[in-house]
Amino acid sequence: MFITCNQSDLIKTLNIVIRAVPSRSTIDILSCVVIKTIGDTINLVANDIDFGIESVLSGTVNEGGSIALGAKIFTDIVRKLPNDTVTIKTDDTLRATITCGKSVFKIAGRGTDDYPDLPEVKKDKKITISQFSLKDVINKTIFAASTNETVKILTGEYFEVSDNRLRVTALDNHRIAVHSIDLVDNNDNVKAIIPAKTLNEVSRIISGEVSENIDIYFDQRFLVFEFDDTVITSRLIEGDYIDIHKMISDDYETKVHLNRISLLEQLDSASPLITESEKKPIIFDITDKNMNLSANTSIGSLNSDMDIEKEGRDIMIGFNPHFLMDAVKAIDDETIDLYFTNQKAPCFIKDEDNSYKYVVLPVNFSTSDVE
Repeated sequence: MFITCNQSDLIKTLNIVIRAVPSRSTIDILSCVVIKTIGDTINLVANDIDFGIESVLSGTVNEGGSIALGAKIFTDIVRKLPNDTVTIKTDDTLRATITCGKSVFKIAGRGTDDYPDLPEVKKDKKITISQFSLKDVINKTIFAASTNETVKILTGEYFEVSDNRLRVTALDNHRIAVHSIDLVDNNDNVKAIIPAKTLNEVSRIISGEVSENIDIYFDQRFLVFEFDDTVITSRLIEGDYIDIHKMISDDYETKVHLNRISLLEQLDSASPLITESEKKPIIFDITDKNMNLSANTSIGSLNSDMDIEKEGRDIMIGFNPHFLMDAVKAIDDETIDLYFTNQKAPCFIKDEDNSYKYVVLPVNFSTSDVE
């Protein structure tokens, strides 16, 4: 194989595909990045079996072929090269010679016969969405996906498309995040659980431009993201997602209307006082036109007031400020509405159009927690 490309193009494409290189694997060759030519096209590939990326590298094919190079050493070398023309040649012993300017590196490579191909996806169903919208809906829900592998389905996000409207749901043992958007094109109805790891990587890779679309294809076991000369393939999580309609009630006894940024600032101020080991809450004491926020821990205490508009009865309720803050951060509105039923029931935040709903479980507290 003999290819020529620019260092900046090489590092850009390499930075995309190395996200699929596993940090640890029992299959040694998966620690490599594959360079292969298909006609006049140069492709870079990485694959950890459940998640794989293939992306086109802009360059010239002087002689076709393929080679697997250790991802770490190859990436380290390319990042240190000057922004100049790079040539990569391989010989019969699978040694790769990388030349750029006056620098010449020679590294051992491996054959690609044992490198697993990305799975073939039947593309039974398809949705098209702008990169901006996909990035936005992921970022506004992904924080609520569980990291506990014992309940596998909760480590993913539930994508449901019906009547050209996409609803994305994530939940763990403490909160639920739901975000919905209308899709522009004529899209298939879809129900799929996508690993949060996959969505995190996709969100980091895509540009987020409103004008750039991404096509997502689904079959029973896999999905494919296609955009910008890049293909990302991921295994879906099998199983039935939890019916959140049985977990969320729109009934409430208290409604609070307030400024979102002001609440975010108050929660952020309380965060340094709350430790994982102590599990002390921030307490909301809600009365007419005022919400008192207090925290009392071994580190220190906080006592602050916020102007609000309240409907319904007074209530005192405690929360982990980090969980509540994640939800408030994900909202773009200037003002938000918080709904409460009682001290033991979840708080939920939603807008009038039902484009989002965030549910956060309360934290029990004692009289000693009240400052």
